[in-house]
Amino acid sequence: MDNIDVSLLRAFVAVAETGRMTTAAKVVNRSQGAVSQQIKRLEDLFRTPLFERHATAARLTRSGERLMVAAHRIIALNDEVMNQMLAVEFAGEVRLGVPHDVIGMLMPPILRLFRQDHPNVLVTLISDTSRALKQSLINGDVDLTLLTEPQPGTSDLLLLSDRLVWVGAKGGDAHGRNPLPVALGQESCGFRAAAVEALTKAGIVWRAICQVGSLEPVFATLEADMAIAPFLSKTVPERLTVLTGSHLPKLPAQFVNLRLRSTGISPLATELAQYIRDGFHKRYG
Repeated sequence: MDNIDVSLLRAFVAVAETGRMTTAAKVVNRSQGAVSQQIKRLEDLFRTPLFERHATAARLTRSGERLMVAAHRIIALNDEVMNQMLAVEFAGEVRLGVPHDVIGMLMPPILRLFRQDHPNVLVTLISDTSRALKQSLINGDVDLTLLTEPQPGTSDLLLLSDRLVWVGAKGGDAHGRNPLPVALGQESCGFRAAAVEALTKAGIVWRAICQVGSLEPVFATLEADMAIAPFLSKTVPERLTVLTGSHLPKLPAQFVNLRLRSTGISPLATELAQYIRDGFHKRYG
């Protein structure tokens, strides 16, 4: 049985879709004569005319119409197989832990640069609370992780010194209500303990709103002016505002630290760690 040359099908589809040999030739990057020869070879192979030639256009015959559907499938399958077989395998994987509040605002530029310089390295992101990520590091589930902690790491592990601030809706009045509505993370969230301690010391009557681990429900709650919440000052999105006023208790400092596995750290993980250090240093000093 004869085989079908996919390049002949590409020429056939180009002529069918453009209606002209000259235009199809530009599509497949060949001369008009070469395209005409390809169409003739297909017609000889199938022993039937595929086009009705007219002065202004080439129109499909019934046989050509039947071939059109199959031609698209064969070309698509050919391209899929070629892409799969020629795809470069990943040279390695790095599992990076990032807290919910840090991943969206601080990490994209760093990860983008690392991907550009190491296109064959797969970076798997695990986003959770700092307490959970610290345990994942101990268990070996991540190779390195960023943590938001109340104490700074050593000089090579401290990425950012910051302070928690109260955040709410622009033009909102949730910060003035009594009891004060506060959106807090789940119990393992480090910011929750700091906020509760500050509110308790200030003697402020408050109630918890939206106690979840994900940030999206918290954002929705804040934008709806249903509550206020503690955020790192450098991670406050533009659609929200930092709240000031003597009636709100001051929140403590927080530090973004980098932690790596104590043993078995891969060269790729070490390389990513350096990109993270450099990225924070360039942006925040």
